[in-house]
Amino acid sequence: MRFVCFDTATDALACALWSDGEVIGHDETAPRQHADRVLSVVDRLLAEAGVARSALDAVGFGRGPGSFTGLRIAAGVAQGLAFALDVPAVPVSSLAVIAQGSRRENGSRNVLALLDARLGEVYAGAFKADDGVMRPIRGERLCLPADLAGELGADGGWTGCGPGWNICSDVLANGLDARLERLEPDRLPRARDLATLVDAAQEGGLTVASEHALPVYLRRQVVRRPEPAAAAP
Repeated sequence: MRFVCFDTATDALACALWSDGEVIGHDETAPRQHADRVLSVVDRLLAEAGVARSALDAVGFGRGPGSFTGLRIAAGVAQGLAFALDVPAVPVSSLAVIAQGSRRENGSRNVLALLDARLGEVYAGAFKADDGVMRPIRGERLCLPADLAGELGADGGWTGCGPGWNICSDVLANGLDARLERLEPDRLPRARDLATLVDAAQEGGLTVASEHALPVYLRRQVVRRPEPAAAAP
């Protein structure tokens, strides 16, 4: 099994090539450069491994939530590659990728991953380790930081990770920090964790045709500034 995968939902660019269980990964922080960088990094990984695009069996991507522009980039590249190669696409949660990194590095069992959704809100996903892979406990959602206490289950041993925690100082000060074993606000998606989840997803049959490689925004409406009033004649 060979696939490439990439996540551009945050300032991080995570790209990986999975080849029969071996992973070649690339991670960089590249704000607003994803569109220019992602395909060149993918091709560099393929060249490094001596693998042709035509040898790929699937294309994985971080489907979000996250930056609107970043999600469109990842989904668009996944659609194009999967269609051109006539292979399935494998979407995985960008929040789950963050949670998987905490599992890999720190052995975290229960993770509440957050991304800053702007407008004072966060994208939240709660995950639990299952045979080394972080699985969702419930659906991901868009919420206010004040609503996060309800995301923490009774199992205990929770880790909070992802840059969304940087806007949660008020709820942390009001006692939420006492329910967390560890806080990792600087954690972003990483290539190896993305590849692990894409492999698990395709093994579970969670693949889609290229035209269904779509982003998950969670926010259905974007607040727009009101148009300025017309000057009186």
